[in-house]
Amino acid sequence: MKLSMGSVSRTVLRGVVTAGAAGALALAVSVVTTGTAAATPPGLSCDTGKHAVDDYTGYALCSNDGGATQTFWVHLVCGWAPDVDGEHITLAPGQSGQSTAHCADIGTGIGEISVQP
Repeated sequence: MKLSMGSVSRTVLRGVVTAGAAGALALAVSVVTTGTAAATPPGLSCDTGKHAVDDYTGYALCSNDGGATQTFWVHLVCGWAPDVDGEHITLAPGQSGQSTAHCADIGTGIGEISVQP
């Protein structure tokens, strides 16, 4: 079997490209799966999640259990698309409210949802 230098170079290049793509994919997956949500700010009780029929829309539903007025918003990590923040919600003690945000459809969907003070 006779191999030319061109076919060897193409084979090596193909292997490098394949390994590089696999490594980039593994990194992207590990970033999404190993991300941890930030703790809920003190004085707030919050539930977070994705919209029932839209995997690109996330929410934070919070109650102010403290004694002072608090402001919060939802923050979505959106994979390939830019991260987004929801509207800022201000709650007096005893009140509840919801902040929502939507990741761009070009992305891979929501990778993490957190509540920001």
